Amino acid sequence: MAVIAVFNQKGGVGKTTTTLNVAASLAMLERNPVIIDLDPQAHVTLALGVKGVPTEACASGFFRSDIPLDRLARRIGSGIRLIPGHPDLSKVDVLLGNTPGVAGKLRKGLESGLAWDDAPILLDCAPALGVLSLNALFAADRVLIPVTSDYLTIQGLNRLDVALRVLEQPLKRRIERRVVLTRYDESKPQCRDALATLKQRYGGILCDTKIAEDPALAESPAHGMDIFAYAADSPGARDYRHLTMELLSKGFFQ
Repeated sequence: MAVIAVFNQKGGVGKTTTTLNVAASLAMLERNPVIIDLDPQAHVTLALGVKGVPTEACASGFFRSDIPLDRLARRIGSGIRLIPGHPDLSKVDVLLGNTPGVAGKLRKGLESGLAWDDAPILLDCAPALGVLSLNALFAADRVLIPVTSDYLTIQGLNRLDVALRVLEQPLKRRIERRVVLTRYDESKPQCRDALATLKQRYGGILCDTKIAEDPALAESPAHGMDIFAYAADSPGARDYRHLTMELLSKGFFQ
């Protein structure tokens, strides 16, 4: 199994949109992806049309009650398997923050509960470096980092890169990562400048595919759909299809 954390400490960069639509693209290729929603806002869960799930049937059931991950996974109509998020995940930092070895809990749970499965696993992270995100980064083989073209996001990416390098020391391995530019509009100088900056600083890990600014990407979650179900011919669908194929071609999900 390949475990991919989709993470950025800054919100509003397309993290959940990327998790949802890369997983949907993988499902269309019959890769049977799993999404684990680790964000207390549970946006990817809502975007998949899943509502009203009890706390113990969500990811919080794993962290708070040690319910095995494979018992929490549910199959969505699109072919995605989802371990839902829940607002109660916001309590994990307080309840488990001082527990020795807590950052490795998810990794152990994946190894014992889903090791039989070769499916790619995408972790939709909270936009903060707390217990949940540390669990995701310790469990992940690789990290996919969505960024937008605004100045503060790019500065935040610099800090995130430093944080990942610090985490590599206790892990005793490099955390492979890719950066993907989202909400891109070629007609805007700000977007073109941001692309040039990212190429200069992160050329080796910057995805060739850029995700276009597309209203359909913002609209589809309200209908409980991924972009392919909602607007298959849209620029957003095209770009997420290309991004997934690019990542596959580079062995990102192996």
